[in-house]
Amino acid sequence: MTIHNDESTERARSNDPLLTTLTTGQAAQLIRLAVAAAAERGLLAEYDGAGALTLRPRSGAFNSGFTPTLAAGLTNLARIVSGYPLRDWPELVAGHFDQLGDSLLHGPPPPPTDPHADLLLRLTPAASLPPDWATTAPEFVPGLLAVPATYDQGIVTMHLDPADFGMTRPEAEQAGLANLRRLTDELEYVDHGGAQVAVLSGSTFTASRALVLDTVLRESLHVENPQYGVLAAMPVRDRLILHVVKDLSVIPALALMLSLTLRAHLERPGPLSPWIYLVTDNTWRPATTQPTTLRDIHLSPETLALAHTLQQFE
Repeated sequence: MTIHNDESTERARSNDPLLTTLTTGQAAQLIRLAVAAAAERGLLAEYDGAGALTLRPRSGAFNSGFTPTLAAGLTNLARIVSGYPLRDWPELVAGHFDQLGDSLLHGPPPPPTDPHADLLLRLTPAASLPPDWATTAPEFVPGLLAVPATYDQGIVTMHLDPADFGMTRPEAEQAGLANLRRLTDELEYVDHGGAQVAVLSGSTFTASRALVLDTVLRESLHVENPQYGVLAAMPVRDRLILHVVKDLSVIPALALMLSLTLRAHLERPGPLSPWIYLVTDNTWRPATTQPTTLRDIHLSPETLALAHTLQQFE
C-alpha cells in the first residue's frame, strides 16, 4: 500500500533553498535584520551563503571560550519568524540575538547544583552533537539521541559530561527520565476520515516525552498497555503526535499523522524526525518506508502485518 504525500508539504519552488520556510526576498530581509542585530551587540556578522552567520567579536569583552569565529545558524530563526508578519520580525530577531549575546558574554550556564531535581533528557539530532560523543550513545530512533539537559529562564543547556556535577551517564539519564515523567502535556485531538490523532504540546521537551511514552499514555491519554500498540511521531521539539491503534482506522490515522508530521518538520522550529513509528511492547519500528523524496511512502512490513491482523476482526 502506498500513501501519497500531500504536495503542500513540499517546499515551494519560490522559497529560499536554505532558509526554506521563507521566500528568497524574506530570507534576504531576515539576513539584513540578523546582521544589524549582531552589530548592535558588538558582533561583526557576515552571511556565509549556507544558512548561517559568521560572527566575530568587536572587542575582548566576550567569554574566553568564544572562538575567533562562530557560525550561528539561521534555520530555526527563519522558522520562527515565518509565522509572523514582517512588522514583528525586528523584535523577534532582537530577542534571539539578546539571548545569543548574553551567552557569548557570560559563557554557558554552570552545571546544575541539584541534578537529581533539575536534569531532563532531551531528544537531539545526532548530527548536531560532537561526533565523538554521539558515537558512544545509543540511538532512541535512527538519528535521535537522548541527552541530559537543563532548562532555565527559557534557555536549554545540554550536559555532555555528567561528571561535571558528580554523576555517571546512566545516573544522569535515570534522573532525566524521572523528571520527564513529572512534566505535563497540553492535548488536542484531530479527527479526520474516522481516525483520531492526539497532538501533544506544552513545552520544548514535549517530543522528548516519547522517552517515557508509557507515562504519557497513562496520564495524558488515559490509556494503558494498548493491545495493538501506538503510532508515534516527534516532528519537532515541542510536538508529540500519537494514535492508539484499535482497528483499521490506523490507516487513515497514519495518513493524517504523515501530513501533520511532515508539515511540522518542514516549517516549525526545532526539527527532529519526519517519520512515524509503530510502538509495541516498548519497541519502536518504522511505520512506513522512509524515502528521500517524501512522495510515495509505503507501509512498513510491520504495519502491513498489523493491518492484516486488524482486518480479521472487521
